Amino acid sequence: MLSRLPPNVAGALLMMASMAAFTINDTFVKLVGQTIPLFQLLTLRAILATLFLAVLAWRLGTFRLSMPRHDRWLVFWRCVAEVGAAYFFLSALLVMPLANVTAILQVLPLTVTLGAALFFREAVGWRRMLAICAGFCGMLLIVRPGPDGFTTHAIYALAAVACVTLRDLVTRRMSVNVSSMTVTVITSASILVCAALASLTIDWQPVSAREGLYILASAIFVIGGYSFSVMVMRVGEISAIAPFRYSSLLWALLLGWLVFGDWPDAITLTGAAIVVASGLFTLYRERRVKKRRKPV
Repeated sequence: MLSRLPPNVAGALLMMASMAAFTINDTFVKLVGQTIPLFQLLTLRAILATLFLAVLAWRLGTFRLSMPRHDRWLVFWRCVAEVGAAYFFLSALLVMPLANVTAILQVLPLTVTLGAALFFREAVGWRRMLAICAGFCGMLLIVRPGPDGFTTHAIYALAAVACVTLRDLVTRRMSVNVSSMTVTVITSASILVCAALASLTIDWQPVSAREGLYILASAIFVIGGYSFSVMVMRVGEISAIAPFRYSSLLWALLLGWLVFGDWPDAITLTGAAIVVASGLFTLYRERRVKKRRKPV
């Protein structure tokens, strides 16, 4: 069915499906995380996700461990960043409202653009720099540090942003010969290993039937999110599809209200709107710049 649609339309639908799947996964994690320790939850979910992704990669014939030494180190650091992101994000998610955590993550396109300018010397004009500054101001409206500074869960959310930024910057440096599915499987396996080792330091809790269903649903939706995100990379123009990643905020607002009864206050919504607008403008400017540089 998707093959009948224009590539950019298909890509936009896949991006929105990916964001919806990841946000629904977050909802189930938040539900079950109230009674099941974080490392136990991560281990159980990672077992299911890693097994499915490994079988999928094997069936598709895309699992290839052979890669240049340079790429191996990049995959290693990507795994480190992904493990850190999973820990910090879920730690914040279990305490903060779903929409607030998701809104903070919307600053990622801005941090990746800034990181590329600082570390890779990619040109960033004054318009995008202003958008980045505006986006960070919007993020401060969401986090709102008090007289004593940032709260612990706010620091965890910002640490998750830093880890995901590192992950995306490292991914940019990988050669095109590295299979996306291989990287996804290795990353999922690394989360499993780290979570399993960390879970040895806690007392595992019995899992009820309802909690088991929540964990299974979380694994199913995170697998769907990974699968859709891989499919997105194969259709349409990334610059045209990327803005649809902000649909995750709409899902977070809806699910946070329906499931947890949370609705952000006016200041948080204003900050989220500034972050999204800044990110959209940055993506628009990047697309314009690439078109100018494209040879006629």
